[in-house]
Amino acid sequence: MYNSQGECGTGAIVPWADRLWVITYAPHWPVYTDDKLYEITPDLQQIVREESLGGTPANRMIHKESQQLFIGPYAVDTARNVRAIPYTDMPGRHTGNARHLTDPENKIYYGTMEEGFYEVDVKTLEHNELYKDRNNEKGRIAQHPKLNANQKLADLPGAHGKGLYSGQGVMVFSNNGEAGKKAKTDFDTEAGVLAEWDGKDWKVARRNQFVEVTGPGGIYGNKNPETDPIWATGFDYKSIILGVRNATTGWDFYRLPKASHSYDGAHGWNTEWPRIRNVGTTEKSDYLMTMHGMFWKFPETFTAKNSAGIRPRSAYLKVIGDFTRWNDQLVFGCDDSAQKEFLNKRKQKGNIEGPGQSNSNLWFTSFDKPDQLGPNTASGSVWLNDKVAANETSEPMLFAGWPKRMAWIQNGGASDTKFVFEVDKMGNQNWDEIKTVALKAGASANVEFTSEEKGEWIRVRSTSKTVATVSFNYSDIDERQNQAAAMFNGLAKVEEANVMGGLLYGLGDNRRALGVSSKTFENGVEKETGYYELDDAFNLVKKEDVKTNTFINEKFAIPENAVDIQESSVLIVDDRDRRWRLPLGSELYEGLTNQAQLRICREVATERDLLSCSGTFYELPAENADGFAKIRPISSHHFRIHDYASYRGMLVMTGIDTDAKAGEHIVRSDDGKAALWLGAIDDLWTLGKPVGRGGPWKNTAVKASVPSDAYLIGFYDKRSLSLSHDSEETVTFKIEVEPIGHGPWMNYKEVQVKPGETFEYEFPTSFQARWIRFVSDKDCSATAWLVYQ
Repeated sequence: MYNSQGECGTGAIVPWADRLWVITYAPHWPVYTDDKLYEITPDLQQIVREESLGGTPANRMIHKESQQLFIGPYAVDTARNVRAIPYTDMPGRHTGNARHLTDPENKIYYGTMEEGFYEVDVKTLEHNELYKDRNNEKGRIAQHPKLNANQKLADLPGAHGKGLYSGQGVMVFSNNGEAGKKAKTDFDTEAGVLAEWDGKDWKVARRNQFVEVTGPGGIYGNKNPETDPIWATGFDYKSIILGVRNATTGWDFYRLPKASHSYDGAHGWNTEWPRIRNVGTTEKSDYLMTMHGMFWKFPETFTAKNSAGIRPRSAYLKVIGDFTRWNDQLVFGCDDSAQKEFLNKRKQKGNIEGPGQSNSNLWFTSFDKPDQLGPNTASGSVWLNDKVAANETSEPMLFAGWPKRMAWIQNGGASDTKFVFEVDKMGNQNWDEIKTVALKAGASANVEFTSEEKGEWIRVRSTSKTVATVSFNYSDIDERQNQAAAMFNGLAKVEEANVMGGLLYGLGDNRRALGVSSKTFENGVEKETGYYELDDAFNLVKKEDVKTNTFINEKFAIPENAVDIQESSVLIVDDRDRRWRLPLGSELYEGLTNQAQLRICREVATERDLLSCSGTFYELPAENADGFAKIRPISSHHFRIHDYASYRGMLVMTGIDTDAKAGEHIVRSDDGKAALWLGAIDDLWTLGKPVGRGGPWKNTAVKASVPSDAYLIGFYDKRSLSLSHDSEETVTFKIEVEPIGHGPWMNYKEVQVKPGETFEYEFPTSFQARWIRFVSDKDCSATAWLVYQ
């Protein structure tokens, strides 16, 4: 699915009238675009509906009484007749639908991303404007829109509307962003809102970034709207937030850890489009939740008094806009390849262009796929440098679902205190104490939880007034092997001298092909072999197009000196001059990297990057989501991958063995001089579990009391440490960790190393933090060497 705008995301997918209905959206177009309404037949024929109006829609609802699907500005009946509401009549970026509070048989609500709200007659499609959309006639957001005598604004905090739902006598609306310059750079800026409307007035329920708003009834609306719960998912810079509304007592809030931070960012643009949806059958419900790069099992019966059952499934890399069950498959609508790339720029990418034309695809897969991707290792905080009153209790954090669990706590106050941990074992709001940790002022500690310490939720309180940080870090058992899955056969090994490479570019101007400037590497020498194009039938065909080939080589050249591979580790200095160190892979990667023969960084899913460095792939959030501070290793390998890109929802890689045969994942040209590997970005989880070696110091001259650079330790499996020095005196080393990415450094251990000795240490299997660093109490030459297996 293509458009001519800066982004082409999948806004909604719904089975209806023996078809699958899909809409795409442009990034900010409250008026007409060339985005389409697609009708997909059971044999996967794609029909572009002539009624298509485009825009930026992500709304969908099935109205039972009128037997219509409302999706985007369209109403589709059971005979697949489509009616459209012109954007000139009902302007805005349609973000949600909800059942009407007083006349649900005849009317529905529409909400827009800029707080336009309408009630629409389901028979005539006539509408009544309740609140004016904030976009002006040119399609830009107006701070002070012009109003006539009958118009008014909702005037809610936040920006970038997301969810809409109704029940319990209110319509609930969410947004997940904030306007203004600061929100584009500072991910921890106050942003977003969860608000409700009783038919007359708006009320702010919570001032945080919220996305999905739904209930057990899903896109049909709740069966018992007076009493059924309303659910809302959101987040802040600490963790995921889950809200549930009770008709009598109002909102209760819980927290869940984040697997990925690529969805962060105070502007809200990086969060497209978390959902909770029933993908089960009529006989058996099965609610799937997507949130911050994790698939979650969500209980249909979730309320504050019955909150048990939320479980992590597996981590994913795709950007998923909507999903559904259809034809006995799970179908994800994705946001794959954005031409504009928005704010996602960094020097490690060089001056690389985005794809020539935005495009996305549907991902048809099995129902067990959400259990089969990346490890569900995750972390989240309930307090982060927060002022806490004596005996104040934190919000509950999910505790069940991980085999290895620990917490990091810091008393940042001026007085000693105790941190008391309590669990809700059954999810029924009954709390029992399980641990108490005493901390002096300024001290920190790590707390391990055993498998016998059970509970659905955990919370903490401080016995004294303090400034507190409490981060929960949970780990999966990584059962992946160190070798790549068979699907990667054909990729060239890093030690191979003769390799088929190529620079990749998704072509623009509706050419809808992948351009390949093909190259060979023969004993270190790069040679041009011609220009090729991959079409929609996976034919790799040689073309005579000097202009395009020249453009690719100029605009998609691999930058030099993007990273610094040193003897100890890979040094990265980000765009804010922060220093980070990553593990080393094979020594052969250093020369290839220095010769700019390996792509280091590129966006292959919208508004986040894929970093390939020294034999490891990493998920790398945009700089406005805190960038390298929140990097996550995906997999390690021994391949010589030249370039990689997104095309039609696929991950395409070059760096192919010259003897590789064409097959399920390898495409070769007829002349045999060009070759590609084709798969999906989430196939990378099977490339090999993350491994590496290195450290911030290797025979490094260190100064007393000066910390080393931060070195990545999070998300790896078996980890060991060696510490040594050349001093003639005993040296005391502080081992400090940062479990969050933007939190305080905490003391893990202090060890004394005698002259000529080496301190050897294996980290406990439950240990999980994001970064590690070392501090010596003496000037010396020191080595801090970590091995991850």
